[in-house]
Amino acid sequence: MVVKKGNKIKVEYEGSFEDGTIFDSSKTHGQLLEFEVGAKQVIHGFDESVVGMKKGEEKEIIIQPSEAYGEYNPELIKSIPKEQIPNSEEAKAGMMIMIGLPDGQQMPVKIKDITVKEIILDLNHPLAGKVLKFKIKLVDIIK
Repeated sequence: MVVKKGNKIKVEYEGSFEDGTIFDSSKTHGQLLEFEVGAKQVIHGFDESVVGMKKGEEKEIIIQPSEAYGEYNPELIKSIPKEQIPNSEEAKAGMMIMIGLPDGQQMPVKIKDITVKEIILDLNHPLAGKVLKFKIKLVDIIK
């Protein structure tokens, strides 16, 4: 049996940058990644790469930014008044903070810089613009 869209699968994975630095892995989380193939639950390049794999198969893939978190967009640098950020006196450039979205969800953003009156936020995904390498092992096809 090979993986096709609509299957629910479990994989072991390790994600790294081009320089070999590991940024994520199923071992770090202590559990396998389980998702439905083709349901947009993982990045597009990862989703597409598992189609056709067999149980126990391993592969290494390289995913370009367009198939992952997109290109880095300088238009997503936004300045907001310090008073709109709780505990802004503790904020430092490089920190990640959570901001509320209009739909009630929370999104992590990076503080790019701080001025006397404003905090400059980088709303790009932390992995935007990066080429990602993954080692994948298909552990199970559930359905």
